[in-house]
Amino acid sequence: MLGIPLLLSGCGGPFSTLDPGGPGAAGIAWLWWGMFGYASVVLVGLVWLWLHAMRRDPGNISDKQAQTLQNRWIFWGGLVLPSVSVSLILAFGLPAGYPMLPTPPEEGEAVRINVEGHQWRFETSYPGTDIVLENHMLIPAGVPIDVYLTSADVIHSFWVPRLSGKQDMVPGHTNVLRIMADEPGRFRGHCAEFCGLDHAHMKLVVEALEPQEFDAWLEESRTDE
Repeated sequence: MLGIPLLLSGCGGPFSTLDPGGPGAAGIAWLWWGMFGYASVVLVGLVWLWLHAMRRDPGNISDKQAQTLQNRWIFWGGLVLPSVSVSLILAFGLPAGYPMLPTPPEEGEAVRINVEGHQWRFETSYPGTDIVLENHMLIPAGVPIDVYLTSADVIHSFWVPRLSGKQDMVPGHTNVLRIMADEPGRFRGHCAEFCGLDHAHMKLVVEALEPQEFDAWLEESRTDE
């Protein structure tokens, strides 16, 4: 019991998927905790059955009865349990991924931001402006953001753990990922696909501003241009 707080301390931090800062990451976190709970119940059940099998007296049973019992274990443990487990993951996993799809928002419009991967940096641009940021992205908090992802060279992967899941950045192809920050703050991202020598240093900072502050920054940048 004393080690539980120590173990849970690893659930936080800038790269923790279990410390969500937006709806996309929240769905992933809830799915993970659900899978963890379900797997724990299955593990406890299997250990109990194993201990029970080790201690019980099998008695005198015929070969036919032994074969029937073996077939029963194969059916329930080898077919039913995996089928139910996979079905549950799909049933809860598909809705968990819905907030990351570029669907029409319930209110307002999503903000489009383009991100292009390079060896070894993220280049962020804002349509309709001449703004180009390197390894930095400014977004309005509480507003859905559609990130249009592509690559100029090799396959990279866009990942801001506290805001959403991973999405590949493929040369000649554009993937769209929906992200949103619940409140202002700074969120760290990283390339999640090995892309060469300096892959470990390909990092990104996403800074969520108040919507009014973001609009003012965008307008000021346009004026400066």
